[in-house]
Amino acid sequence: MTSFITLCKPKIVLLLTLTALVGMLLSIEFYSNIFSSLASLLGFAFLAASSAALNQIFDRESDKNMQRTKKRPLAAGDISLSQALIFTAILLSIGTSLLLYFSNPLTLFITTFGFIFYSLVYTIYLKWATPQNIVIGGLSGALPPLIGWTAVTNEVSLLPLILVLIIFLWTPPHFWPLAIDRMDEYKKEGVPMMPIAKGVSRTKKEMIVYAILLLGASLSPFFYGLTGYFYLFSTTALNLYFIYLCVAYLNDKNNELSMRVFNFSVKYMLLFFLATYADFLIKLYV
Repeated sequence: MTSFITLCKPKIVLLLTLTALVGMLLSIEFYSNIFSSLASLLGFAFLAASSAALNQIFDRESDKNMQRTKKRPLAAGDISLSQALIFTAILLSIGTSLLLYFSNPLTLFITTFGFIFYSLVYTIYLKWATPQNIVIGGLSGALPPLIGWTAVTNEVSLLPLILVLIIFLWTPPHFWPLAIDRMDEYKKEGVPMMPIAKGVSRTKKEMIVYAILLLGASLSPFFYGLTGYFYLFSTTALNLYFIYLCVAYLNDKNNELSMRVFNFSVKYMLLFFLATYADFLIKLYV
């Protein structure tokens, strides 16, 4: 059973599900129909898990040759390809049914788009075709807040769209330090990651650009009147520290800060959405 759970990339699915949950929590409609909302969220989680599993199915051969991925269940031979395919189909069927029954066609459409974009377009084509693979492919991972919002409102609004933009801009400076740290493995497999195709220095400079753009995008909900001062101060502090780390990383000739930047970027996303929801509660009750 552990192998099937690992096939779903549970840490990534958990992060995606949490961001979708915040998208729900930011809409007042969530609190009038909590059961249906949570059932929709479960459906999204099943679809995200099936997408992650399909990604491992397609990458099973290259996963065998990389230190970071060689222990994945298909690469390690813990489960067979047929077992993985059946399991993925079950997840896909359950997730689709839950979303269609408890939410609405708009939410299912956006989720399906993200599923196809990540598990097929990114995994099969983008990952191997361009050093912008993470940038373009990041769109699928940026959609959960919008999915959560539409699941309870059945409409697209400005705040969740800004949250999508924030995750989209966060993805390159989040992933590129890991790509730099594992550059030799990606090079061996022929994956044209940015530090391989354009060089480490260029990659670090672009990280700073994305971090600055991320700051601007993060401030925009406040200036549109969608969030309050708690959001402003907390997200500004998060972004300024992220920019500081990216600048320090640029001057890190031995790339010793790679995992520090990567690990903080994960904490950044959790803290950002926690601050966003806390600000919502403050505005609601204070």
